[in-house]
Amino acid sequence: MNIRIAIQKSGRLNEDSLKILKEAGISIDNGKDQLKATARNFPMEVFYLRNGDIPQYLRDGVVDIAIIGENVLIEKGEGISIAEKLGFSKCKVSLAVPKSVTYTSVQDFHGKRIATSYPNTVKQYLDKHGVSADLHIINGSVEIAPNIGLADGICDIVSSGSTLFKNGLKEVEVMLKSEAVLAVSPKINDIRSGLLKKLQFRLQSVLRARESKYVLLNAPNAKLEAILKLLPGMRSPTVLPLAEEGWSSVHTVIHKDKFWEVIDELKASGAEGILVCPIEKMVL
Repeated sequence: MNIRIAIQKSGRLNEDSLKILKEAGISIDNGKDQLKATARNFPMEVFYLRNGDIPQYLRDGVVDIAIIGENVLIEKGEGISIAEKLGFSKCKVSLAVPKSVTYTSVQDFHGKRIATSYPNTVKQYLDKHGVSADLHIINGSVEIAPNIGLADGICDIVSSGSTLFKNGLKEVEVMLKSEAVLAVSPKINDIRSGLLKKLQFRLQSVLRARESKYVLLNAPNAKLEAILKLLPGMRSPTVLPLAEEGWSSVHTVIHKDKFWEVIDELKASGAEGILVCPIEKMVL
């Protein structure tokens, strides 16, 4: 029995989804415009679907799991659980208005018209703030709505903000932050749940590796204790004697968010010959 996974048919999320599966050691044979494929070395079938359709496929049990934007699940995925956050395709779902508009708070949207592809998300956010607005549901290209007089503002995905800028809009409220997640059908069976655990184990190893750097450095023994206090590690740093007397080689793993801060402190404490390597997998 294969586990059935849905990923976006095209676009950036499709590319990043295939990339993380490949890094997890799963080889997928898929030709151009193919809507279904089978993995060669893992019991998995891959379905290439429209992003907005994936929640219903999960809910109906047509697929067991999916790599999908968290924002889509919030909008359409009631009853669908998240097994893993995957750390890529990060974005915001935001409210925006024309640059010329003076904005003070979300209360400014009261009685106004908002164009969006995310009506449920907008309604929940506005209800939380006691705001009532007229929602115009548009599938795609909502940024043009204020310019043609259809709406006073919009709600849409924001990544870099360049699309808003080009259309004379400014972001005024961030309603939620989103990233790609591994979502699970409420109808997944026990056998496929077992396969999901194996897949999660692989994905977690890839994600940990993406977040970390392997660091090797040379340290004078006289300063070794001070240097070791600066270093995190999976358990503790590895220390090996060098051929040159009075020196040691230190090996450790540093989280990428703390990397440059730690490196600066290491240099100041006497570390030399610092070598930084990427990590392919990190299994705990």
